[in-house]
Amino acid sequence: MRPKLVVGNWKMNGSREANAALLTGILAGLEGSAAACAVCVPSPYLFQCEQLLQGSKLAWGAQDVSTQPGGAFTGEVAASMLLDFHCRYVIVGHSERRAYHGESNALVARKAQAALDAGLTPIVCVGETLGEREAGETNAVVGAQLDAVLELLGKDAIAKIVVAYEPVWAIGTGKTATPAMAQEVHAQLRTQLRACNAVAAESIAILYGGSMKPDNAADLMAQADIDGGLIGGAALKAEDFLAIIRAAS
Repeated sequence: MRPKLVVGNWKMNGSREANAALLTGILAGLEGSAAACAVCVPSPYLFQCEQLLQGSKLAWGAQDVSTQPGGAFTGEVAASMLLDFHCRYVIVGHSERRAYHGESNALVARKAQAALDAGLTPIVCVGETLGEREAGETNAVVGAQLDAVLELLGKDAIAKIVVAYEPVWAIGTGKTATPAMAQEVHAQLRTQLRACNAVAAESIAILYGGSMKPDNAADLMAQADIDGGLIGGAALKAEDFLAIIRAAS
């Protein structure tokens, strides 16, 4: 059985005061939890996370990374900079990056490669819009998104990634895929991973990222190919985030 992983994506939320209260609350409730857990925070708060979380069970990471190692790229953050703050994870290809910043499948693959080259674990996000789902294009869309990453990384490197399925229509809308609907897509993603590296595919965590909350987390994570969650709004409340971690444990 694959170990569970629960990752909080704070998106563009937080302040030093609010972060300290949230992280202190999470740490206070982690005793006895078996699932691995992490928070991916806005880059200005990585130093604060490093100071508060070092030596704890809660890992931390960033929400994006540049494809470039450094240089004249104003506003970008290099993977080496994330390592300076002892990040373990970085999210690449989140639907909001794809939608608002025009990130292509090829660019997302290059970001995953940059993260791996630096020793970070990329959390590779894939997912379809409501229009794509209603048109019956879910498998084609998420398949193409994952294939771009697998083709660039190759079979030896994919054992080091995490995949997150986030149906765009279920993020912040109050809608959630049923456990069966989510499992169907997760199973397809696992099949794609097996085609690339059959051994690695059995250990790669595939997270669900479509409005997982305390009241649906256990049912979602009971599915055969759902190995945890990429948590948005619920990650901003210590008790909700802890409840999901407990469900994963």
